[in-house]
Amino acid sequence: MKNKRFNLLLIAAVTLVAAWSLWPTWRDYSLSQQLNSIKSAPDSLKYVLSNRDEIENARKKSLKLGLDLKGGMHLVMEVDQVDLFEQKAWNKDSKFTAIMKSVRTKASQSDARVLDILSGEFKNENMRLSRYFYDIRNSDQEIVKKLEKESEDALNRAKEIIRNRIDQYGVAEPVITTQGSRKLIIELPGVSDENRVRNLLKGTAKLEFRLLRDPEILLRTLDRLNTYVVQNNAAPQSIAVPTVSPSVSSQLKAPVPAKPATARTLYDDIRVYQNGTAYTTEHSKDYVVSLLRRSDIQALLPQDTELLLSAKSDVINGEKHFALYLVKKTPELTGGVITEAKATFGSQGVQPEVLMAMNSEGTSKWARITGANIGKRIAIVLDGAVYSAPVVQSKIPSGNSVINGIESLEEAKDLEIVLKAGALPAPVRIIEERSVGPSLGADYIRAGVLSLGWAFCAVSVFMLAYYKKAGIAADIALVLNIVIVLSVLAGFNASLSLPGIAGIVLTIGMAVDANVLIYERIREELDGGKALKSAIEMGYDRAFSSILDSHVTTLSAAFLLYTYGIGPIQGFALTLMIGTAASLFTSIVVTKEIFSFLLGRNLMTQKSFG
Repeated sequence: MKNKRFNLLLIAAVTLVAAWSLWPTWRDYSLSQQLNSIKSAPDSLKYVLSNRDEIENARKKSLKLGLDLKGGMHLVMEVDQVDLFEQKAWNKDSKFTAIMKSVRTKASQSDARVLDILSGEFKNENMRLSRYFYDIRNSDQEIVKKLEKESEDALNRAKEIIRNRIDQYGVAEPVITTQGSRKLIIELPGVSDENRVRNLLKGTAKLEFRLLRDPEILLRTLDRLNTYVVQNNAAPQSIAVPTVSPSVSSQLKAPVPAKPATARTLYDDIRVYQNGTAYTTEHSKDYVVSLLRRSDIQALLPQDTELLLSAKSDVINGEKHFALYLVKKTPELTGGVITEAKATFGSQGVQPEVLMAMNSEGTSKWARITGANIGKRIAIVLDGAVYSAPVVQSKIPSGNSVINGIESLEEAKDLEIVLKAGALPAPVRIIEERSVGPSLGADYIRAGVLSLGWAFCAVSVFMLAYYKKAGIAADIALVLNIVIVLSVLAGFNASLSLPGIAGIVLTIGMAVDANVLIYERIREELDGGKALKSAIEMGYDRAFSSILDSHVTTLSAAFLLYTYGIGPIQGFALTLMIGTAASLFTSIVVTKEIFSFLLGRNLMTQKSFG
């Protein structure tokens, strides 16, 4: 009696846990359907914001689909270790620049370790690494070991930061692995906005707070650059000169001086206005960026300054304009002090922005910086682009700051994600990309579900036709078996793939096989003249050893497949292991308790087993 009560409690507990584990999957589907039914963008945005926590929680805990079922992206990304080593160097000169240029060229043409290429270049130049790296007293071998550690740490840190960004973005069950010394293999199931994911992964997320130089200094700097460009014919002649509409040209600080028809000045691409601000048009943006990156142009800038463009454009007379800022090269504060970031709307509820909070160190520094620069502008720079440059109105003791100038809530959310995850130790770039379209994934889902449905129907009909009432018990156990498999996948955030569906189909066959062994034993006992209750007990007892042996063997094989296999093989092995364990439980415990229930109410006879 105690054993029976324990079995009933165990079945109830397993069923409740399975239902609880699969509830977020149902809730995620329900919320998605409600969101898809909302037609207007403002209403859908309002719905997402009001139900944000519930949507994110349901999506996080729901059953995940693999890349082959849901569609998505396969990426190979490379950590720029040349840039990393350049950051670690000191006392840089033209010789070092030439060496690193050669290293970058060779690294782009080979899969060899960047560190090996770097040390080889120094040997060819008969130079010691200590001239630029670490302590002058270190030997080349010691420096190589230190740089090797830096390289490994950078790859692992990049992997974790990218994983954090992907997790916060909401990609279910991403697969991120390292390959060699500088590559990351990334699989992202369910991704539809591929361009957004690219930007999210590539952004270094280097956040800096920099002081703006006075407008007068900006204007003098631009005049100096313009003189240099004209005198040295620094600008290429093939770029068309953008036209200036009368309404815009009337705002210019001074008329552009007359010039020969073939000459090109800086002011053809950069427009200076009476309020001391400068802009470049979308047409000239790429040229201006390439010009400002040149070493000869940078040498003309005031000491410890840098010219940066705004991340977002202003539209003037239907034309996009990007503001130009002259900022201090040395940041007052960096993003390392940011502890929290949150995408939201501004005070008027229209313009998206990102609120940031700082740690205690950042809070004290921010209070000192803002207190010492009241009335001045501080640029908020992310990955070399100025998002905003507000005027400091008063001292800010709370450590809070805001990034605005953001066009959409999605962009604000992406900024929130990269700021929370932290900055990459070095730039990363995508060197290979493949996509599995949602339509192909949907076809795979239909094929997989169809195969699963046909397998279940065929087995269920066979059990009903051959074993009558006993077949009903087997079918109930079969349904519970599938539910347990799906609930375990959902509960442990594992993904269901096409090979996983194949594993479930195989599990169906194994589960029924166990029931067939038991039922045949029971029929043998009935043929031997045993009473129905006694025959059922004897049938389960005598079939148990055979069932246990077959299930343990299958579990062992599945475990080896999961341990030594990769990708699809692991997906198949995982569902097979879960299904095999569930099959042992449902075939031995569940069906026996169903028979006990039916026997207690005189609902079974010898004919119930066919």
